[in-house]
Amino acid sequence: MQLNTLGMVHEFLRRHVKEGAFCIDATAGRGRDTALLCRLAGERGKVLAFDIQQSAVDQTRALLEQEGLSAQVVLDSHAYMEQYAPAGTADCVVFNFGRLPGGDPHIFTRAESSVAAIGAGLRLLRPGGVMAIALYYGKENGYEERDAVLEYLKTVDDRVYTVLCCQWSNRRGEPPLPIFIWKEH
Repeated sequence: MQLNTLGMVHEFLRRHVKEGAFCIDATAGRGRDTALLCRLAGERGKVLAFDIQQSAVDQTRALLEQEGLSAQVVLDSHAYMEQYAPAGTADCVVFNFGRLPGGDPHIFTRAESSVAAIGAGLRLLRPGGVMAIALYYGKENGYEERDAVLEYLKTVDDRVYTVLCCQWSNRRGEPPLPIFIWKEH
């Protein structure tokens, strides 16, 4: 495991996503998380991926085709994922908040839609399901989203969900925060 946010998120996914799982990549980006979820869920599983940028949807579809994987990739906001799946059916929901690396630096996730999307993702999780978040902040997208997400997570019902927010104490700059959520049985 790489000792960085994405390495931790991917290890978390490898430990929790099983063959046949229904997974949602709420922020597809370049498709790397979508591809990982497809491999973990296997042929019996289902993966649904979202992005608001056509270039991200195209890159995700191209990567999946190149790797011989299959997922439903949707050009839509992660805030609307409940329109594509029933409540209580997802085994896993994954987010990478921030912006598409190498993409337009003025297009990035925003506090209002990201908080709404986390709420939607929590409702979509089945008992025993998990959520993983890589929360990028600073630079062009600033700190509003980070602060709103962290505040929202403090309000999540602790009788239903366990929320673990991690931070890097000795990393320079503004390293992304890994966040892990478990829905109780």
